Amino acid sequence: MTIQQLVFYSFSVLAILSGILVVASKNSVRSVLYLVFTFFCMAGLWMLMESEFLAIVLVLVYVGAVMVLFLFVVMMLDIEAPALQGPLVRHWPIGALVAGLMLALLVFAVGKSHFGLAEAPLPLPKPSDYSHVKVLGTLLYSDYLLPFEVAGVILLVAMIAAIGLTFRGPRSTKTQKPGLQAMVRKQDRLSIVKMQSEHDVSVSEGQKGEGR
Repeated sequence: MTIQQLVFYSFSVLAILSGILVVASKNSVRSVLYLVFTFFCMAGLWMLMESEFLAIVLVLVYVGAVMVLFLFVVMMLDIEAPALQGPLVRHWPIGALVAGLMLALLVFAVGKSHFGLAEAPLPLPKPSDYSHVKVLGTLLYSDYLLPFEVAGVILLVAMIAAIGLTFRGPRSTKTQKPGLQAMVRKQDRLSIVKMQSEHDVSVSEGQKGEGR
């Protein structure tokens, strides 16, 4: 067994185990952390396939941004695990049936007849000046230009729809405006009113009583 095969089997086993723990873990925070570890393992597999750009994008975008956002959301929601275990235990036969069908489809699709060495031989070693980013960009903007543009339009529509669903119109909230606060004048905010003190009021009432 070569070092490449050893690294491949190690990352593969770790990715499968962490993927199972994502679903089987009762703690949502641990599930997110197991998913982060799964992404790291998949990035290692992509490095073996000489797809350095995709591996770096997986770590930077998904692990560094998306999964951190998921972790913050899960920690803020404080989901109760016992409340989620009831429906899972009650409907476990349906879940087992769906999982069995998915496993059968995976075994049928990923097999020697479709992904064996005869169908997909080992790739030849690339030259030293090979650029994966250049090849990926050329392929993406030439052969797959239309699907790329369609995906961009779909994401744009989804973003506009999310903004439209969450926007509730202008809100008349009381907020501070430092610009207006700095332009305020004393005459606009302060007015001096002359009033009699309690002592003057009592003296005047006493004088009125003596006069009577």
